Amino acid sequence: MGGFFGVVSTQDCIQDLFYGTDYHSHLGTRRAGLAVQGSLGISRSIHNIENSPFRSKFTEDIDKLSGRIGIGVISDFEAQPLLIGSHLGAYAIATVGRISNLDELVQQTLSDRRAHFSEMSGNRTNPTELVATIINQEDSLEAGIEKVQEVIQGSCSLLVLTDKAIYAGRDRSGRTPISLGKKETGFAVTFESCAFSNLGYHFLRDLGPGEIVRITAEGLEVLRAPLKKMKICSFLYIYYGYPSSSYEGVNVEWVRNRCGAALARSDKVSIDLVGGIPDSGVAHALGYSNQSGVPYQRGFVKYTPTWPRSFMPPNQQMRDLIAAMKLMPIQEIIKGKRTLWCEDSIVRGTQLKDTIQRLYDCGAKEVHMRVACPPLLYICPYLNFSQSRSELDLAARQAILAVHGAPVDSLEAYQQPGTEAYNAMVSQIQERLHLTSLKYQTMEDMVEAISLGKEKLCTFCWNGQG
Repeated sequence: MGGFFGVVSTQDCIQDLFYGTDYHSHLGTRRAGLAVQGSLGISRSIHNIENSPFRSKFTEDIDKLSGRIGIGVISDFEAQPLLIGSHLGAYAIATVGRISNLDELVQQTLSDRRAHFSEMSGNRTNPTELVATIINQEDSLEAGIEKVQEVIQGSCSLLVLTDKAIYAGRDRSGRTPISLGKKETGFAVTFESCAFSNLGYHFLRDLGPGEIVRITAEGLEVLRAPLKKMKICSFLYIYYGYPSSSYEGVNVEWVRNRCGAALARSDKVSIDLVGGIPDSGVAHALGYSNQSGVPYQRGFVKYTPTWPRSFMPPNQQMRDLIAAMKLMPIQEIIKGKRTLWCEDSIVRGTQLKDTIQRLYDCGAKEVHMRVACPPLLYICPYLNFSQSRSELDLAARQAILAVHGAPVDSLEAYQQPGTEAYNAMVSQIQERLHLTSLKYQTMEDMVEAISLGKEKLCTFCWNGQG
């Protein structure tokens, strides 16, 4: 994934920029960067954060950087922010999203023999440099950002830092959030709204889909009004969004509690305790426990000081190792108990299978699993929240293949709880994971828990409707 934070202030902004960017560390584990407009122009610092957290890497940099305008970014792939010199002037740029037609846009750009790309990420063009190149084809930053929103397939939200302002543009379908905050000394713009409160900002509003604003210390200027169509990512609320953040006025922790409660309302299982698979599963489990009346207990604790998020590393073996090392079971709570565990989702299921076995090794009498969203059937074409690039990596697709012995032409029946096909798929996953029982959230209950209405949500991962 990735996330960003920007500050425009009447005073030095480095402290706010440092901590505001750090509040996005859960969104990425590979690259991070800061760019600040100071007396000598734009200064930048970029570090690899694969083996060391953001704060450790950038502590020395904040003593060297100064300025009243700055942007910061956590990125999982490409190095950013980039510093750009063009006919539009000097600026720094950071992006969040996924450009699914990147190769096509690169070839179109290179067809002009005067164009080139200098920033490469994993033998591919740096997506942020491509975005800058598209912007530079126009006569103004505003027009360039509009062009980016028009030609990119997938999604792209961005921050552009100039000598006097920050330009913020939300992707045209609003798949990722951008929030604006204000305090006496200026304004801030962020992916995660939770970054505001401890830095003294009060929430102003969210940018709408496709909206572009120019932010100075004096105020905000809307350069492009919001578009009408909203398709914010549902998985933000279920999984990778931070609990204390709100998107479109809806708090993440509140949604997860409601998801857990919905699972409990339709459940009849007899259990001794409810637990959550850390971190995201905990809030779902608390909702389940409160609704069902079955006590919540921390049968797993997560060791967080040194282990990054396990879904990020590209190597499956490394992902599994990290997942196993950071979760610590408490045998005294688990042994001899009929346990029920809430999880945000089952993507591949490889890590979860190991986690479940550890519960049995600790003496669990039964292990029931309740999943806060429907079975994942499609790879997201809009955001990079997972390393999976093949739909056959998904646990649900593997189950369908095991049932039929070959890929199927239509997945409609597997999206409908209660159908023979759906039940066979879930039973196959349950058997593979060695669960006593397995139940997924329905689409209807998930949408109701988020409370924005299905028309405003992207649900592509589950039903192919983006």
